[in-house]
Order: sequence, then structure tokens, then C-alpha cells
Amino acid sequence: MTEPPGRERYGRVPFSGGYTTHSRPRRLVLPIALAVHGGAWNLPDDEVDAHVTGVAAALTLGWDRLRAGASALDVVEEVVRALESDPTFNAGRGSHLNAEGNLQMDASIMEGGKLRAGAVAAISGVRHPVSVARRVLEDGRHVLLVGEGALRFARASGAELCRPTALLVGRELERFRAIRRGRRSLVDQEFRAMDTVGAVALDRRGRTAAATSSGGTQDKAPGRVGDSPIPGAGGYADDRLGAASCTGWGEGILRVVLAKSAVDALAERPAEAAARKAMASLRRVEGQGGVILVDRAGRVGASFNTPRMARGLATQEAGLAVGVERGRLKRA
Repeated sequence: MTEPPGRERYGRVPFSGGYTTHSRPRRLVLPIALAVHGGAWNLPDDEVDAHVTGVAAALTLGWDRLRAGASALDVVEEVVRALESDPTFNAGRGSHLNAEGNLQMDASIMEGGKLRAGAVAAISGVRHPVSVARRVLEDGRHVLLVGEGALRFARASGAELCRPTALLVGRELERFRAIRRGRRSLVDQEFRAMDTVGAVALDRRGRTAAATSSGGTQDKAPGRVGDSPIPGAGGYADDRLGAASCTGWGEGILRVVLAKSAVDALAERPAEAAARKAMASLRRVEGQGGVILVDRAGRVGASFNTPRMARGLATQEAGLAVGVERGRLKRA
């Protein structure tokens, strides 16, 4: 019989005439697993290498921490922080500008034991939105803070602040100016171009966690909030089943509660099949995007309906692999 996570299992050692219970308990060694994404979109050929490199670096960082015994919650925060620091991605440094030329970012984090969650939306002036979300989770009084209230909380809790311009990269400024000049095709193509970031993990104690961060959609309305900061939509974790993080058209993902749907699907199928099952629900709202999953058995899965999805998967059995094409991953 398999003991539940955290239960001590006692070894048995031989002695003359039979066996006796060992006096020293040893803890079950449970599997670990990690999945990372850098967005599901129509990734141009000239950006593939940067996305693969960024995802691989974040995956390796998280995997090393998991192997060293770090908690799933700490790992997903650290992985997403690394992606927020990489200007390749639409999160943290590299976020899209809204229609007024401002940065407003969203992020969430959740742990699967007590289902604690923290999130911020439409926040500006912080270097790592996911870490502000983590502080909301640890504070425990709220789940979601938005706008100026989220920024005040970040200041009061000692989060790392910065000038909004410190997160602006030339690529995004050029896109904003092109849209103002009438190149609306950059907006029309948005839902083939969405590079939210996220991570899900299972640690050695059987704990799960999910984190998601985004700069939102290109040229979005001021105050627009997508799926990323909404538990159940952009991310979800439940130690009884697993954890999920989503990317794509936020409005569609919100309407089908994609992350919760993916985790619930784990009750009857492994991670890869559950990811496909959840993605099928997006057809009803003509949604586009992707999802990554880990399950309780240490398996990982990913599914997407966009041309490409930057992702990295790591298990003890298969090792580390990254890629952007459908069904094609390479060793990290």
C-alpha cells in the first residue's frame, strides 16, 4: 500500500530468525516535476532561439532548486522571476504597452495544499509582479489587489520597486509607435502573438504550485485585466491532482476557466491527456492559447492550438527538454 505524502515509512532490517522494524524512520522519496512556458503564439523564426534559450535557462534554474529540496512554491516564483527579467518575454521587463503608452502588468501564484493564492493586476512600478503576488499570498488577507492599491501594498510590503520605464524595451516602444501611426495589424495579429510566462511544479513532499505573469495584450485598454491574475483561469494548483498555468487570449481563457478545467481533468487522465482535454474547451469560445501541467505522479504535459508555444518540461524519468514546435522537444 502506498502511504500518503509526508507519512513516515519504516524500513525493515533482517535479524536472526526473522525481521524487525528499524528504529530510525525514513521519508518516502516522491517524484519531482517542472514545466515552464514562455507563451503560445505565432512566434517568428528570428525569435525562436531567444525564446528557447530563455525557457531553458529558467527550466534549469527551477530543476536545480527542486532537486536541492526547494518547495514547489519557491521554485515557481523563482522561475517566473527569471522570465520576468528576460526582455524576450511579455512579462516584467519586456511587457506590452497599453493604448495610453503605459505598462500595466498582471501576475498570480498559488499553492495546492491549502489552496492559498495571491495576485496583482494592472500594476506598474514593480520589477517582479509575481513576487508582489507572493507577498499577497503570504499576507493572507486578500487574494487579488489591483492598480494603485496593488502598488501601495507592494511599497508597504517591501517589494522591489522601479520606474516603469526601466521595464520598457525598444521592441515594445516601436510597436506602440507603429500602432499610433495606423498599423492596426499589430493588434489584429495579437492572438497569434501572446507570450505570457508561467511555471508549475511538484516537489519532493508532494506539494504543487503554479505561477503566471503577463504584460497583457498589445494596445489593451487601460485597466484591462486578463486571465493571468485570476486563480482558476491563468493558473491553479491542488495537491490532490496537480497544477496548471495558461497562456493565450485571456478573455477566452477566463470564460472557460482553463487552468481549473485542466487540473480537474487530471482526476481521470495523466498530464498530457488532461492538457489536451482542457484545450478542447477553448473551441467553444474560439479561443487561442496553451496550457502546461504537472500531475501528482510526477508527469508533465503541454498542449496548445497556436502555431508555436515556447515551453520546457522536466521529469526525473525523461530529464529536461525544451522547444517551440508541436510535438518536437530537444534536450535542454
